[in-house]
Formats: sequence, structure tokens, C-alpha cells
Amino acid sequence: MPIRNLDKIFAPKSVAVIGASKRPSSVGNTVLLNLVDGGFTGAVYAVNSKYTEINGVACFGAVSEIPDPVDLAVICTPAATVPDIVRQCGEAGIRGLVILSAGFREASKEGAALEEEIRGMARQFAGLRIIGPNCLGVMAPHHSLNASFASDSPIKGRVAFISQSGALCTAVLDWAIQENVGFSNFVSVGNMLDVGIADLIDYFATDGYTESIILYMESISKGRGFMSAARAFSREKPIIAYKAGRFAQSAKAAASHTGAMAGVDSVYEAAMARAGIVRVFDVDDLFDCAELLARKKLPSGPRLAIITNAGGPGVMATDALLERHGVLTELSSATIAKLNKKLPAAWSHGNPVDVIGDAPPERFSAAVEIVLGAEEVDGVLVVLSPQAMTDPTGAAKAVIEAAKLSRKPLIAAWMGGGKVREGIKLLNDEGIPTYSSPEKAIRAFMHLVSYARNRETLYETPREVPIEFALDRDKLRAVFDTILSEGNDILSETASKALLEAYEIPVTQTYIARTAEDAVHYAARVGYPVALKIHSPDITHKTDVGGVELNLMDADAVTEAFEGILKRAKQHRPSAHLEGVTVQHMLVAPDGRELIIGAKRDPVFGAVLLVGAGGTNAELFHDSALELPPLSENLARRMLESLQLWPLLEGYRGRPGVNLDRLVEVLMRLSYLVADFPEIVELDVNPLLATPEGAVALDARIVLDHQAVLHPPRAYSHLAIRPYPVEFSKQTKLKDGTEVLLRPIKPEDEPMWHELVASCSPESLHLRFRYMFKATTHQMATRFCFLDYDREIAIVAETEEDGQRKLIGVGRLVADADHREAEYAIIVSDPWQGKGVGSMLTDHCLEICDSWGIQSVIAETAPQNERMIHMFSHRDFDIDRSHARDSVVARKKLAVQK
Repeated sequence: MPIRNLDKIFAPKSVAVIGASKRPSSVGNTVLLNLVDGGFTGAVYAVNSKYTEINGVACFGAVSEIPDPVDLAVICTPAATVPDIVRQCGEAGIRGLVILSAGFREASKEGAALEEEIRGMARQFAGLRIIGPNCLGVMAPHHSLNASFASDSPIKGRVAFISQSGALCTAVLDWAIQENVGFSNFVSVGNMLDVGIADLIDYFATDGYTESIILYMESISKGRGFMSAARAFSREKPIIAYKAGRFAQSAKAAASHTGAMAGVDSVYEAAMARAGIVRVFDVDDLFDCAELLARKKLPSGPRLAIITNAGGPGVMATDALLERHGVLTELSSATIAKLNKKLPAAWSHGNPVDVIGDAPPERFSAAVEIVLGAEEVDGVLVVLSPQAMTDPTGAAKAVIEAAKLSRKPLIAAWMGGGKVREGIKLLNDEGIPTYSSPEKAIRAFMHLVSYARNRETLYETPREVPIEFALDRDKLRAVFDTILSEGNDILSETASKALLEAYEIPVTQTYIARTAEDAVHYAARVGYPVALKIHSPDITHKTDVGGVELNLMDADAVTEAFEGILKRAKQHRPSAHLEGVTVQHMLVAPDGRELIIGAKRDPVFGAVLLVGAGGTNAELFHDSALELPPLSENLARRMLESLQLWPLLEGYRGRPGVNLDRLVEVLMRLSYLVADFPEIVELDVNPLLATPEGAVALDARIVLDHQAVLHPPRAYSHLAIRPYPVEFSKQTKLKDGTEVLLRPIKPEDEPMWHELVASCSPESLHLRFRYMFKATTHQMATRFCFLDYDREIAIVAETEEDGQRKLIGVGRLVADADHREAEYAIIVSDPWQGKGVGSMLTDHCLEICDSWGIQSVIAETAPQNERMIHMFSHRDFDIDRSHARDSVVARKKLAVQK
């Protein structure tokens, strides 16, 4: 469903330019000319009390004087005038605004106050949408709309460009025109007073002209909305993003190792990867990826074949590919045999395919056709170096013809200057992305491979509690509330470990010793050797103050260490409150590996998890990985695999590896701890000792958000990705007494979903899916079983038959991005039809709509499905049979809870 009223901005039937002017090069004059000269076919009006017409366009003193309805108003007046103009537009029924004016929060406190005034004014008019202020404007080439003050208009294309920088927009436009790259939409978002990046991603997902998005962003304000929109879009189409401000520092000093290691940019990096977004790190890559995306063909894997007429460039391309972890595909014997028939005997007989410097166009054509047709190849790069006998233009024509026979991506690097210019133009005109060097081509190809890899994570929907985890939430909350009675924002090591232990994360037993005598007593209790560490709420990095002593073997060593630790801590931190030391048994694990695991609250994306190389050098080596909670098994394992120390965890040069299954489980348990308690703002387990037998927390530290402790927020509001909504599960019975569990669908339900569909007759399937198919596929199942629970939910009816769990029905709600309307669909297994399953699912889904604040529910069914139509009628749905002969639409308006 389209995002509310954004059609008024991107597909308007009429546009008014407020602040239109006759003054050449003024913003008001440029916008008006862009609309008229750009070929916009709708009505265009100028608004300026000084004129009656501007360049043949009728001019009015105010929007209220325009005699016809206006969809979009483009405001070009000084900042101080904008709030009243927004009021006038709202009263005139205009629901789309683009505010180009500058001088708002980006300029001064007074400007920020004006922006708030606009926000308040806009709230008075339902459905009013605003892009800007302080923006370049918007362009929708397929609608011949240029509502901006840019000097040029892009051609029609399939890539939507969204930018937080107006200056970058003009640079991209200039480049696009030179490279003949088109766009479906082009948006400068400005200050994002109303319409934000997430809104635009959602809108372009519904736009038939948009097949990919290029995104330049500096900051995000609503992490969950952004993640939901990006994840939904990236399931089907790629997003390429450049994130500026990579080295911005957190405004608040970190109170833990995790806080110091999880910087602002690294959190964005983790969020983008989880959302399926491909991130680039320089603007050239952004342009190169835009060119690839505009050509439609995407690689199905990382296996690249390189065809070249020169050995050096082939080596350059190979180096660039391997450096970025691409795969130089090994050509099969069948492919080599075909090439032997077409290429001279001196060809390279492998990949890269060197067709020799004297290669005529026909040789390029033959090599491209054969290699593109090879099963072992996912994409092809053709590199041409202009040598004395080379025909760059003829080679380009030959490559173009050969590429037409394949659906695989082909990219080109035509190296040189004037000699290759005509060939480059031909390749670009025919939709083959062409680069000036092999390295640039490889970078662009690998970014698209990254997109394919990232997309896999989109089908890893986290579960609130994995099946094998038996967590008693009420009991755990009681444990946490007891710990909170300490009254400290930074929990002691013992209190932190108590919470970890409640989540069945193994910890070493720790005792607090206030005196040397206590330390000796506890050392004897836990057994030698022991470790002593300073115990102070004011000291995070214990080793920095000489606050750690290890491998103490007897009482004398413990006494000496106790006194030494306190003395050194007092010297380094005279103001710190020293409560004594902690005493714990010193684990001896020659095959163990020290890790750090932890969590940090990010102001945009909420809770973020970290795992990395631990111990005293944790922050020095920066070998860490971040992920958004909660974790699935695969996500936890991917975090570990991304570490440089992964080979050591697996086992290296005869040394045994650690217990990876147990380590993955600890990461998952930690993620659920963080998800369950929004009060936790930072958490450290450093070190976590991983051994071949298991994993144990040797030290722990938890930092609490005092305000969250006093005023607990809504469940999971601190997470950017909504976990499995267990609150929508309930046990019930059918009329015949059959026990049925109604619950949200899970990814692991895929086998039972296939069985459910297989139990339905062709007629039932046609009524549900509105088309016929022979069998379900994994691709189909991922669409129905892997959901973003923030905007879509499927409730399954599960029962047990002959000792086997099975699904007997599914009701599905898909809400629009504004959570105003939801589409509803239902399927019930043929043997269970007529037993009340459909009614039970429908009633439960309507209850969910109430909790979501949905205003109306719409369902579509076939006229012959009288049982379904009767069920909807019985629940006060309005039945509309006027849409089409093969369709009945049922709609129910819901009471919105205040």
C-alpha cells in the first residue's frame, strides 16, 4: 500500500510554486522553469502577489485564489514566511509540500523555533506531508516532474536516489547525465521535518518504476522505522548506501569496554548489514554502484570470470577481486574446450581469459559468449587495453552483441583516453556498465555480491526465546528487581554475574573481600590459585590502576596482593571509592581463548551486541563484531566467523578449538537478557573464557539507565528489530474440543507450512493465492514464514495429530507503513474447513489489529467463496461486489483506541 499522500508529491496532477519569480536564476524562477520546460503535463500555477503571470504561467496572489485543486506546493519564500504559508496550503486542501527554503534548524535557534512552528501548523491538517525544509527538491522523471532548483533533469531510469546533501545531488545529476544513467526518483530530503528516509524507502517499494535505491545519509533519527523499511525493500531489491560522518564520537563517555569499542559508525555498519544494505565508503563507489544497479542485471553469486586482451590488467583485476574476497571462478574443462576452438593456441587456458593483444572484435565476442554461458560463472568482466592492433570501438560492439544472449551481469573496463571514448559511449548506451579501471569495476561488482550475501540475513528472523531455551520471565524479572535494590547505576561484579547466571550463562563464583583476612578466607574456600581484582564502582578498567593480581598460590601472596592492589588504586584514582577486592578461583585453561562479549545502548538503533577478542588488549586490537539483538543461531555464528581470531576458535595447528555450540548459546542468551531488560545501557563480560568444554564469564559489569529503572519503557521499544511477539499466542479449543494453539508464525515453521499448503485442494489454493501453482518452493515459504513483526504478522493454528505437530490454518495481516490499514488473508487446510478454524483465526487477528491501532481491515476473496463472505458479514464487514466479476472486497472500520 502506498505511503500516505506521498503520491501528492511524486505523482501530482497539479503543482503550485509559491514564491515564483521573474528574476533570472532565482530559486522561484528556476523551479517554475524546471516544471514547465521539463514537460510536466499537469497544471502549473505561480503564486506571488507581485505578478499576474510569469513566463506565460498564471500567477495568483495566494494559494487560496487558485480556482482548481492543487496536489503539490513548492515553497521558495524566506524562512520567516513559511509557517503561515503552510497554514494557507493546509486550508486550501493541499496535501503535498516541498519546502526549499533554508534558514531553519541548520542555521540558528530561531530557525529551529520556526521549524517547530511549521510542525505544529502541519498537525492541524490531516494527511499533510512535507519534504524539507532546506532541500534541493524532488524529481520524478517518469512523471516529467522536476520540482527542484537543480540546473539539470535526469533521464528516466530504475534507480531512486535519496540524499541528505543537496550539494551531492547536483554532483550526482551532472555525473548521471554524462554517463547516461537514469533515475526513477531523485530526492533531496533536507531537514526531514516530516517525510524521512524510511518513508521514502517504503514509498519507493510500491513504485513500479523503482528497482533499486541509492542512499546518501548522514544520520537516522528513528532506527526501528528505518530497519523495517530497509529490510522490507532489500528482500526484493538492493539498497546501496554511503554513510557520512564515519568518525563521529559518542557524546557520552563510555563506562565499559563495549561502550568504547562500539562507536557510532560501527553501529551503523552493523545495522546496514542486518538490513541487507550494501555500504560503500567513497562517493566514486556510490556512482559506480548506481551504474550497475541501473543496468538491472544482478549477480547470483561471487564467481567472476575475467576476459582481457592484456596480462597486466588481468592481474590487476584478479588482485582487486581476491582482496575483496571475491571468487575467481575455475573454468570447467567443458568451457576451456569451447574456448580452445575459438581462441589462438597461446591464450591463457584459464581465468583470467587472455585473448591476446592482437584480438579482433570477433575474438572478444566468442570469448564473452562462451564464458557467459558457463554454469560456473556468475558474472563477467571484460578488460580492454588499447594496443596497436586493438579496435576498441569494434570490440565494444562485439561485446554488446554477445551480452544480449545472457541474463548474467557483464561489466567492462575500457582503459585509456581518446581511443576508447567511442567504445565507452556505445557500451553505456547499450546498458553495459563501463569503468575506467579494472579495480573500479571489481569494487562495483563486489558491492552487489555483498547485497546478495546481506539479503540472506533478512531471512533470519530472531525468535524471542529459542525452542531449547526454557526461560521463566517472571522469575528473571524478580531476580533483576532484587539486584536493582542495590541502588547503583553501575552494578557490582557480583550483582552483574548474578543476572548472567539467572540467564544460565556460566560465571566464576566471586566473593567480595573488605579486608586482607577476608581475602585469605575466601581464597581457601574457592581453592588456589586465585585472582584478586579491585572492587570499586568508580573503576572500569581495573588493569589501568594496577588493580588485578593473577595466579596467587598461597595466603601470603593473597595478603600482599590485597595491600598492593588497594595502594596502587588509591595512587591512580584518589577520588575513587574503594570497597576492597573480589576473590575468585583462577581457571587454568591452556586451550582457552579470552573473548569479550557485551552490549551497548545506541541512541538511534537501541541495544547493540558485541563480541571480540578479549582480555586487557580488547580495545587495542579492535577485533570485534556488532549485531542487533535478539540473535538467531546463524547470526551468532556469523558474528564469530567474522572475527580475525575465528581460526583460533575453530582450532589451529594442532590446538583444539573451543566449544562453538556453547559459545553461540552464550551469545544468544546474552542477547535475550539485553532484549528483556531495557534498563541495561551497557554490559561487559570481559573476559569470557571459551574452552573446548564450554564458556565461563570471569568478569562482568552492567551499567543501568537510571530513568529507565524509574520509568520502565514499553517492552522491546529499545530494540531496532521487533522480536517474536509471544504476547499474541494463546491456547484455545475448537467446538469439538480439539486443542489449538494460536501463535505467530516462525521461520522454523517452514516444513509445516509446506505440509499445510499441500493439504489444500487446487480450489482452496486458488481462493487464497488467486493463481495456480504446482508446488510450493523455499522462495515462496520465505515470503510467508520470515516476517518483520513490526508491520506484518501471520497467526497459525497449530494442533497435534497422531503425536505430530501440524498447522491447520493461517491468518495473515499486512499493515501499511503508517499502521492505518491492514490487508487480511486466510487459508485453512481442507480437512479442517467448516470446524471454526477460520472464524477463530479471524477473531484473533482482529484483536491484534486493535492492539496495533489499525483503523480499517480489508480482505479480498472470490464471489464463490460464500463461507468466507458469510464469516466477514457476521463480523460487520462491508461487502462490496462491484470491483470485478472475480473479486469481492470486504472492509471493516475499527474503533481507534485513544
